[in-house]
Amino acid sequence: MNLEECYLKLGGDYAGVVGRLRSERLVQKFLLKFPQDGSYRLLLKSVGEGNAAEAFRAAHTIKGMCQNLGFTALEKSSSALTEALRGGSLAECGKYLPAVRADYERTAGAIAEFEKSLQG
Repeated sequence: MNLEECYLKLGGDYAGVVGRLRSERLVQKFLLKFPQDGSYRLLLKSVGEGNAAEAFRAAHTIKGMCQNLGFTALEKSSSALTEALRGGSLAECGKYLPAVRADYERTAGAIAEFEKSLQG
């Protein structure tokens, strides 16, 4: 799998991110670092603990990373969740969290598959 195919699989904007970062090498570098970021785990933990402020911060961070990396599908779902959490309440969270979870798993899975293809 090449980098462009990875972006296709994760529902991303390959041309846009290469245009922004100006180098496939940089795109690959940051793409491979994405799963190491703890924001998704923090989001799930915060929601589970009923901490709307931390959940908002985590969702907002995910949204920003996705905008920068061109992860279009996850950016859209995390953006909707961010807006639902903006008021400081978890009341609407259940409406948006399943889409974030599905998009995150799709994104992480595509990245793992890409990383595996680099190894051999």
